[in-house]
Amino acid sequence: MTVTDQTQPERPHIPSVIHEGLPTQLPDIDPEETLEWLGSFDALLEGRGRDRARYVMLRLLERAREKAVGVPALRSTDYINTIPPEREPWFPGDEQVERRIRAFIRWNAAVMVSRANRKGLEVGGHIATYQSSASLYEVGFNHFFRGKDHPGGGDQIYFQGHASPGIYARAFLEGRLSEVQMDRFRQEAQHGAGEGLSSYPHPRLMPEFWEFPTVSMGLTGINSIYQARFNRYLHNRGIKDTSQQRVWAFLGDGEMAEPESLGAIRVAAREELDNLTWVINCNLQQLDGPVTGNGKIMQELESNFRGAGWNVIKVVWGREWDELLARDVDGVLVNKMNSTPDGDFQTYSVEDGAYTREHFFSGDPRLRKMVEHMSDKQIEKLPRGGHDYRKVYAAFEAATKHVGQPTVILAKTVKGWTIDALEGKNATHQMKKLTPEDIKKFRDRLQLPISDTDLERSYAETGAPPFFHPGADSPEITYMMERRAQLGGSIPRRVNRSKNLVLPGDDAYKDLKRGSGKNKIATTMAVVRLLKEWMRDSEIGKRIVPIAPDEYRTFGMDAMFPSAKVYNPGGQQYEAVDRKLLLAYKESSAGQMLHEGISEAGALASATAAGTAYATHGEHMIPFYIFYSMFGFQRTGDSIWAMADQLGRGFLVGATAGRTTLTGEGLQHADGHSPLIAATNPAVVHYDPAFAYEVAHIMQNGLERMYGADQENVIYYLTVYNEPVSQPAEPAGVDVNGILKGIHKVSVAEGTGPRVQLVGSGVGFPWVEKAAEMLREEWGVQADLWSATSWNELARDAIAAEEFNLLNPEQAPRLPYVTQAFNGVEGPVVAVSDFQRAVPLQIAKWVPADYRVLGTDGFGFADTRPAARRQFNVDAESVVVQALLALADAGEISVDKVIEAKNRYKLGDATAVSGVAQEGGDA
Repeated sequence: MTVTDQTQPERPHIPSVIHEGLPTQLPDIDPEETLEWLGSFDALLEGRGRDRARYVMLRLLERAREKAVGVPALRSTDYINTIPPEREPWFPGDEQVERRIRAFIRWNAAVMVSRANRKGLEVGGHIATYQSSASLYEVGFNHFFRGKDHPGGGDQIYFQGHASPGIYARAFLEGRLSEVQMDRFRQEAQHGAGEGLSSYPHPRLMPEFWEFPTVSMGLTGINSIYQARFNRYLHNRGIKDTSQQRVWAFLGDGEMAEPESLGAIRVAAREELDNLTWVINCNLQQLDGPVTGNGKIMQELESNFRGAGWNVIKVVWGREWDELLARDVDGVLVNKMNSTPDGDFQTYSVEDGAYTREHFFSGDPRLRKMVEHMSDKQIEKLPRGGHDYRKVYAAFEAATKHVGQPTVILAKTVKGWTIDALEGKNATHQMKKLTPEDIKKFRDRLQLPISDTDLERSYAETGAPPFFHPGADSPEITYMMERRAQLGGSIPRRVNRSKNLVLPGDDAYKDLKRGSGKNKIATTMAVVRLLKEWMRDSEIGKRIVPIAPDEYRTFGMDAMFPSAKVYNPGGQQYEAVDRKLLLAYKESSAGQMLHEGISEAGALASATAAGTAYATHGEHMIPFYIFYSMFGFQRTGDSIWAMADQLGRGFLVGATAGRTTLTGEGLQHADGHSPLIAATNPAVVHYDPAFAYEVAHIMQNGLERMYGADQENVIYYLTVYNEPVSQPAEPAGVDVNGILKGIHKVSVAEGTGPRVQLVGSGVGFPWVEKAAEMLREEWGVQADLWSATSWNELARDAIAAEEFNLLNPEQAPRLPYVTQAFNGVEGPVVAVSDFQRAVPLQIAKWVPADYRVLGTDGFGFADTRPAARRQFNVDAESVVVQALLALADAGEISVDKVIEAKNRYKLGDATAVSGVAQEGGDA
C-alpha cells in the first residue's frame, strides 16, 4: 500500500443491497437536505392525506423523467418482507385464542377430507391447500372481511377452490353447518338434496352459502378484477354506494400460470382499483411439483405486478427471521435469500435443521456465525411469512389503506403446513388420506384435547378420526362469533335482497312485430332496436348494461355513444377524432356502455358481475353482451359455465352468427357450432330466430323469466345475423308458444302434389322459403314452411319427456313438443341451418317422419355467401335436391328428377354461383 493510499479516509462498508428496486449503496452527500425533503413529504402526507401525497409524488416522478433524471422503474425488490418490523402495526387480536381457532379449523378441515376418503366412500378432496393458507384466511375472517350485514354493504371474497374444506370447517365451528353435513362432504345426492356439501365453491349447488365459483383455475383473477370494476361502475352511475366494499381474491402461485390469472391485471391498474386486493398463496408448489424449481415465483410475480402498476406487498419470512436480518450488516443473508431457488427452499421445508444449516447457512463464514447460537431444531422451525399472523395482518392492513392502485399480497407458505405427513412434499396435492399415526402427530402438533381413546373409538365406529368442537360457549367460539358480528356477519354467505322490477309492456315490442316493410334489416339490427327501446324505459333503462368487445360500431350501436356514453372512470380527457360527427365517440365516468376492448374474456367477466348484481349488491342489472358469435362460446365457454354456476342472468348475443354470413373474414370467424357448446350448459337458453317478431317474443320472454316475478337463474343466448333480409309483419294468430318452445309453422302450401316439410332456422329460413317456391314452380312439389327458433330447447324438452316417462311409468307417456308438432304431417322433413348438421340432428330421434338434415360441416373459408352456401350444400338449390331425394326414396317421384335437379343446379360446384351478388356488409 502506498503512502498516498494510507492517507485516504477509510470509507464505511456499504452493503450491496437493492431496496425497492433502487441501489441504496449510493452515498448521501447532504443528509440534512435529505431530511428536509423527507420532512416536507411527511408534512404533506399528514396535512393533506394520502391522495394528495400520491398525486404530488406522481408529478415529481413525471418531472424527473422530463428532466432525464434516471430514476429506475420499481420492478423487483429483495427476497424479504416489504413491510419491515419497525413499521408493522400492533396486532389487535388475542394471539392465543386465534391460534387455537386456527388449530380447530385445521383439524376439522383435514378430518373432513380424511373421512370423505374412508374405505367404501373415497370421494376425494384436498387437504394441503387450506393448511398452507389458514393464517391468511383467519386474519381476514377475524379482522378484515366485512359480511353482508356491514353498513357499507360487505366485501366480495373469492375463496380459493381447493381451500373449501377450511371454509366449511370454520362454518362448522360457527354453527352454520352440522357435523352430519361435514361428514357428507362431496355427497350431494345420496343423502337427499341439501344434505351434503359441494366439493368446491359452487353457488348453484349451495345458493345460500357460496357466492363466487373459483375452482376453474384462472377465472378468479379476471372475474375479481371486473367485479371490482363493476362495483365502481355502480357507484359512478349512482345506482349504489359501493365505496366501502372491497373485493378480496385468493389465488395460488401455480394458478398464476393460467392466462386468465394475469391477463387482465393492467385493467385493474389502469382504472386504479384500490378496492381490490389479491392474496397469492405462494407455497411454491403446483399440483405435481414446484412452480418454478430453478427460479423464484414470488420475484417473478412481483415483477409482473409492479410492471403492470400494482402495489405489491411481499410476506416472505416469519418474525423469527427478523433478528437474523437485523444482524445482516453485510447483506450476506439477503444475498443468500435472493440467490436461492425455490426448489431448494422446498427441500429445506422437508429436511431437518442440520441439513438447512449445512446447505443454506454454510456457504459463507458470516452466515454460519449468524446462526451459531441456534439449535438445529430452531433452524428447522424458522417459519415462512404466510404462517405468521402478525406479518399477514400488517400486509392486509397496508393493502386496505393503499390509495390509487390495486394491491397484491405475495405470501410465502408451506403446502400442507402442520401436517408432518404432507408438508412440502411434491405429492401433497394428491394425498387425501391420513393414517392413524399421521393423525396422532397432527393432533399433538395442534395441541388438541383429543385422547388416543377418542381416536380409537372414532376409527372403530366410523373408520375415520372424529371432528372437534370446543362448545358454543367456549372462549374460542365466543371470540370468533364476536369478531364476525362486528364485521357484519358470517361469510361466505349469498343473499338476494333485490326488489322486483316493473318490466316494459307489449308496446315496447310493437315496432319489431310490424316487420320492415320494403326495407331489409338483419336480425342483429332488430335486437339492437329493441335494446334501444329498453334503454329508454323509465324503470329498467338505467339497469341495462351494454357490453361489447370493441364492436359497437360493427353492430350498429354507435348511435348510443352520444346519449348512453362509454364508461370510463376518468371521463373523456381528450378531444375525440370524430367529435364533429353526430355519432361521435363519447366517454363519461357515468357512462352506461362497457367497452372492453378486444377481450371477450373481460367482457364475459363484466357480464358475470352485472348478471349477479342482484345477489352481490341487491340491485338488478341486465347485462346485454353482444359479440362475434365465433369468439363467444368457443373462446369463453368456461367463463360462461362459471357465470351459470354463479347463478348469473342476462343476454348473450352472438352476432354475425353462422358459418356462411361472415365469409369474407374466413375460417376462424365462421361459427358453425356455438349452439352445440351452448347446449352443454344447462343454464343457457339458446335461440336462433329468423324474424324480428320472433326476436321480440324471445327477448320479452327472457326478460320475464330472468327479471320477472319468478326470476329463473338462466342465461339467454341469441344467435343473430348481419345479413339484411325482408322482415315480415307478425302474422295474425302467430304461435307464440311454438316460438318459445323452439318451432312453429310459418305457412302451409295450398296446391296439390307431393308434399314436404321444410324447416329453417335463423338466416337459413330464406333458403327454405326460396326452395319452396322452386319446388312448387319447377317440380310440382308443395312445401309447408317451419321456423325452428331453438333446436336446443326442442332437444331438452324431448330429453325431459323421456326422463319423466322413465320415472313415471304408471302415468300416460309425455310426448316431446317436436313430436307433437310433426305428428300427422305429410311428407318428409328437411331441415337446414347455417350451423353444422349436429345442431338440427339433436331432435332427429323425436321427429315422427323421414328427417333429412343439411348443415355447414367443415371449416369456413373466405368468399361470397352464395359461394359458401353452395360449397356447403345448404342453399335453396341444395334444399330442393334434398327434398326431391327424400320423395324419391319414399317412392313418390322418380329418381330421374333428383338427377335432373342436381345437374341443373350444378350442386357441389361453387363456380356455378360466381356471378350471384350478395347484399350487406361483411361484418
